[in-house]
Amino acid sequence: MLEGKTYLGGSTLAARMHTNAASFRMRRPLESLASAPRETIHNESIAATFVKLIRDDRFARVVVMSERSTEQIRELLDSLYRADSGRILATLIRLLGDFDLAEEAMHEAFAAALSLWPGSGVPDNPPPWLISTARFKAIDSLRRRARLNASQDELARHIEAQWNSPERSNEEDSVEDDRLRLVFTCCHPTLPPEARVALTLREVCGLTTEEIAKAFLITPRTLAQRIVRAKAKIRDTPIRYEVPSSQELPERLDAVLQVIYLVFNEGYSAAAGAEVTRAELTGEAIRLGRLLSELLPEPEVLGLLSLMLLQDSRQAARTSPAGELVLLENQDRSLWNREKIAEGVALVEKALKSHRFGSYTLQAAIAAVHAEAESAAITDWRQIVALYNRLVRIQSSPVIELNRAVAIAMRDGPDVGLALIDTVLAHGELADYYLAHSARADMCRRLGRTAEARSSYEKALALTQQEPERKFLQEQIRQLK
Repeated sequence: MLEGKTYLGGSTLAARMHTNAASFRMRRPLESLASAPRETIHNESIAATFVKLIRDDRFARVVVMSERSTEQIRELLDSLYRADSGRILATLIRLLGDFDLAEEAMHEAFAAALSLWPGSGVPDNPPPWLISTARFKAIDSLRRRARLNASQDELARHIEAQWNSPERSNEEDSVEDDRLRLVFTCCHPTLPPEARVALTLREVCGLTTEEIAKAFLITPRTLAQRIVRAKAKIRDTPIRYEVPSSQELPERLDAVLQVIYLVFNEGYSAAAGAEVTRAELTGEAIRLGRLLSELLPEPEVLGLLSLMLLQDSRQAARTSPAGELVLLENQDRSLWNREKIAEGVALVEKALKSHRFGSYTLQAAIAAVHAEAESAAITDWRQIVALYNRLVRIQSSPVIELNRAVAIAMRDGPDVGLALIDTVLAHGELADYYLAHSARADMCRRLGRTAEARSSYEKALALTQQEPERKFLQEQIRQLK
């Protein structure tokens, strides 16, 4: 099978408040832990006699145990940021109606906590304190701006009135809805695909501008400008900050799933560079999939999470110790991550039982057949072809047709597969897709058609910028001379 992409249709509290690129605000207020996922709670470094974090359905709760130093408060805030900043930001965006104002206010609230808590003590439930403090900071900021723009004062009064409304009694109950609102807003179909990806990684995952730019091999300034434009479009359109209605949900959910899988694909098979994979992107995509499955456990959400886990389970076997590409049939399956496989198989079985599944679940089912085969030789290609036959009926695409052709070749022989691949290539959509030419070359090689194989490998080589892929193709060409 093709080991490639499947394309479908912080920091110190004082620092990292701002970035120079397009005046775009940064995330992760505690520098020392900038590389860790925000959802993870790490409290090992906090003195056991000081505090412990207790997870519940909404926020990390804090139980104060004894005296507190500024350094202990900093460590506590670091853990709180990782655990709850996504929820806090999502709620602030709903309350304030502005991404940048919400981010600025949240950072100021964390800074205020670092200043005040060593003397006043840690609140029993810190996140609501941080939300409330951030709201006051935002109102103060708007009133300062009102000296130059009267509309800012009107907005400040609106926020105050909203905070004092009777609906606030259900504030905590809306926290998870806020997170869903944020996901759907960042992935709104009217935003360009590259903007959806960047905004989601930034606002939902909490990655910094530099981290996202590095992952996609672009400059931080370019990435920041994408996000600034996306936020402007959300504000000016305006795009409503809401969970779609039941009538809109299928289409809107598909847009969210596409964004998550685009992030995963770029990590699973990098478009360019010295590495086959970018683990930071596959990790963030899986984390997004887990978040969405907790908030909205629809069958296709479970199917996508399963697909990503099953594909990612092979990561350790996809390259040699020297960094060379290893194809699926040659991989050391003892290196596959069995925990991810077990979780992925359980998720896809649950999605299939719903009878409401779609393309992601079917692709996950195909990946599960590969994952459960003890060797390439005993892979159940008949089942894989049957799953591809069903997949093309519900979502036909040139890449899916190509993958199906390769599966048929493994079942019926390379001559049958080559004919199907040539039919796919004749349509023209995959003329610049290197994996299509690489697959054709492999069929020709198996059939002993050396000149054709070499020509197709050369076409594939000209179309890829990923160094391990290039070295693999160059070696295939060398062996055919």
